[in-house]
This record gives sequence, C-alpha cells and structure tokens, in this order.
Amino acid sequence: MNRSFLTLISVFFFWGFVAASNDILIPVFKDELDLEQWQSQLISFAFYISYTVGSVLYQLYAVLFGRDLLSRIGYKNGIALGLVISASGTLLFIPAANTASYPLMLSGLFIVGLGFSLQQTAANPLAIRLGDPAKSSQRLSLAGGINNVGTTIGPVLLGLAIFGNVSTGNTIANIESIKIPYLILGAAFLLVALAIKYSKIPDQLEDSLEVDTNEQTNNHRSPLSYPQLWLGMIAIFVYVGVEVSTASNLPEYLKSESGIDTNATAPYISLFWASLMIGRWTSAAGVFNVQGGLKTALGFLMPYLAFGLFILVNVLVSNDVSSFYYYPFVILVMIAGDLLSKGNPSKQLFIFSVLGILALVVGMMTSGLVSIYAFISVGLFCSTLWPCIFTLAITGLGGATNRGSGFLIMMIMGGGLISLLQGWLANENLFGIRLSYLTGVFCFIFLAWYAYRFRNLVA
Repeated sequence: MNRSFLTLISVFFFWGFVAASNDILIPVFKDELDLEQWQSQLISFAFYISYTVGSVLYQLYAVLFGRDLLSRIGYKNGIALGLVISASGTLLFIPAANTASYPLMLSGLFIVGLGFSLQQTAANPLAIRLGDPAKSSQRLSLAGGINNVGTTIGPVLLGLAIFGNVSTGNTIANIESIKIPYLILGAAFLLVALAIKYSKIPDQLEDSLEVDTNEQTNNHRSPLSYPQLWLGMIAIFVYVGVEVSTASNLPEYLKSESGIDTNATAPYISLFWASLMIGRWTSAAGVFNVQGGLKTALGFLMPYLAFGLFILVNVLVSNDVSSFYYYPFVILVMIAGDLLSKGNPSKQLFIFSVLGILALVVGMMTSGLVSIYAFISVGLFCSTLWPCIFTLAITGLGGATNRGSGFLIMMIMGGGLISLLQGWLANENLFGIRLSYLTGVFCFIFLAWYAYRFRNLVA
C-alpha cells in the first residue's frame, strides 16, 4: 500500500463525518422548527442534490472546453479545490446557528456537498488505480472504511455538541452549538487541501490522458453508450438512496415505534454508520498482502475491531451501549456473505443486496430490539456496495473513465430524493414510518438485478 493512497483516503473521512452528522441535524430541526417528516428530509436532499449539480457543472465544462476539468487542472488540484469549496460552505453555519435559520443551514450543506462532488469525482478513480488492479474493489472498500470512521464519530460528536452529555438527561437541543464543530471541520478542510496539494498523489491517470481518443477517432462513442455505466448510474442512485434514507428516517422510527427520545438517538445512528465501517473493514482485509489462514483470520478480526471502535467512541462520551452487546451476532451474517463472495464485485453486490432485502423485511415485521437491529444492519449490507458498483460501472471505459466517474457521482442525488420519498411515505395517512421502509426493498431488488446482469464483467 503506497503513501499516496494513504494520503488520498484522508478526504474519505470528511465525506463520512458530514453525511452521518446530517442524521443528527434532521430530528433536531424537525423538533425545533415543527417540521413535517418530509420537510426534515430536505437536509439530506440539499446535501445530496449538490453532488448532482456539481457533476452537471463538471460535465458542462468538458462539453464547452473539449476536455474534462481533472485532465486540465490535475487530480491533486481538483481535490484541493473541492476542499476549499466545502470549507466556504461551513461558514454559513455561523448565521444559520445564530438565527436557527433552516434555509441558511441547507445552503451551507449544499455548498459543502458541492465541494465533495469534485473531490469524489477525482478520488474514487484514484483509489481504484493506485495499486494492484485485482484488488481495486478491496482498496476502495478500505477507503470506504476510513469514510466510516468519520460516519461513526460524526453523529456522536455532533450529538454531544448539541445536547451535551446524554447521561445528564438534557433533552433540549442547543442549535447554536452546531457552528463550532462545523467551523473546526472547515479549518480541517483547508489544512488537508494543502497536504493534498503538496503530496505525491499523481496529477493524472494514464488512461485519462487519452482524452477520449476513442470517442474522437473511432465511432464517437459516449461514456453513456456503455450499459454497465448508465445502468450503474441507476444502481448508484438507488444504493445511496437506500443507505441514506434508512439512516435519516431512523430517528423518527426510534421515536415513534420504540419511544427513544431525539437526544438518545446518536448511538443508534452511529451504529448504523459504524456498520458500514464494519463491512468495509472486513472487505478491505483482502487488500493486504497476506494469504491463507491469516487472510481468513483478518476477515474475522477486522469487523470486530471496527465494532470495538464504535463501542470505544460511545463509551468515551458516556453513551449507554448496553443495547448493542448482541449486535456482534448480526455481524456474523455479514462475514458469511463476504466469504461467499470471494472478493468478486458482482457476487458481493448480489449477496449483500439479498441480505439487505431480508433485513428490511425483518425490521418491518418485528418490533423492539430485533426490529432496530434489523434496520441498523442495513448498514452492514450497504457497506461494500459502492466499490462493487463503481468498479463494475467504469470497467472498460478507458479514456472515458473521468467523464464516467462524473456521471456516477452525479447520481449520489439518490440519497436526497429517495430520503424525501420515504419521508413523504412515512406520513401516517400513507404508509407510516414502519412500512415506508418498503422503499429500500425496491432499491435492493434493482441492485441484485444489476449484479446478475454484469456478473461476468469483472473476474
């Protein structure tokens, strides 16, 4: 594993920190501003739709100037620029927190996401290419595992900032306190931008330097003419959708179905996102140069190290973790699925999609801790879907890889739109919060089909 890759994956942490922290903001602003459930989901919508806007701007640049932005300014500059854009968005949290302004906070999140869009367009292909091609999916899983260190810590720290220590019994949200963590985050964005700028991360990838030569000299083939890409765009849309909507509607489910107050939801949200870390650390075991029994042992050790990190983070802030002591048995199901997939992206996508369907069905049909565990375990089964889909979708694109990556990042908007849809369906006059999780079932059905359709694309 080279040093450039280790520097690169630092930005994955920030994406996770902000994305998961949104799930704390949702119930807080819902309660404080007396919002409907669908209105509270505008937080997810504003954040994730910004990825689409950013990607559209990126594609327009390529059309207008005949060359994509990353080929022109380089990957390092692209990531650094994206970090600066995101840092500027955090400044809006000052007036948003001081005035409890929902529109200002949505605007700040939109700008943060706009910067993330450019970062993701550059960082994902880099993570795939910086190393052994046979381990590209596992390498992206490792990067995703770092992302989920951020998703695990984010809800806990933001919950602490808003409510203080939950053990004190404080249930009153202090919205003004959100500005401090986001300003610290903005400063961190700028520091990492400098580190990326002067790192040894390559400015270009070899196949991106082709500048779509095949498109120009052969049959003008567009990236969208590759079925694995345009169907992969739909797959990214529904994958991010089920992941985000399951988590962002979880606080409302916990409150209405299990009587868990908003101030006590942070550990549950943290475990959902920690579940993605657990799954990604498991898959990432394959990226290390070990074989045989040691590799199998890592496959069992890594997920429980990740779970231990979740427990440690929550214990350090005095959150009650007694409800989660049986969750390691659920992790065994994910480990079994990982072993069955043998590191093959299409197999893993299919197996985990089926397990995701089963988890949602169990969650809707049961109650109490079993139901909560089932919904949280969706994080386990979403954990490696991003690298699986991304790897399948850009395979064989050659010089169109940069533009193809941009199209995929565009579809992250599924996190906002599907969350909004589930929030609307959660209305008691429609499906209610419990049956609204049928939304995720249909997302997983498509993902299972996509995996089967391209089962022979990557060996």
